[in-house]
Amino acid sequence: MKKYKSEISGHLDITIINNEDEFEGNIQKWQDVLIHGEPEGLRSFARLLIKIADLNQDTIKDLPIGARAHIHLQPGADISKSSAQVIIGRLDAKGTGAFYDSYLQKNDK
Repeated sequence: MKKYKSEISGHLDITIINNEDEFEGNIQKWQDVLIHGEPEGLRSFARLLIKIADLNQDTIKDLPIGARAHIHLQPGADISKSSAQVIIGRLDAKGTGAFYDSYLQKNDK
C-alpha cells in the first residue's frame, strides 16, 4: 500500500473565526478565514493554488462535463491538526465554464 504524500510541505494552519460586533444598535456577524504558515508552508500552498489554476480540466477523463476540479486538504495530514478541512477548487466548470448558482460576483468599481 502506497503511503499518502501531501503536496503541502512545511507548516500551514487554516482556521475560521466567528466575529460579532454591535454597530448603531445592530448586531453584525461575519467570519474570517485565517491562513498562516511559515515560508515553506505558504510557498507550498501557493504552488498548489497555481497547479489548480493552470489545470486544463478538459483533459481530465474522469471529471464529468459541468464538474469542477478540486483538492481536499485534510487536517493532520496536509495542514495542521488545528485547521478546518479545506477544499480548493475551480469556480469554472469543465466544458461549460459556468460558475455555480450560489456564486455572487464581487463589486466592480
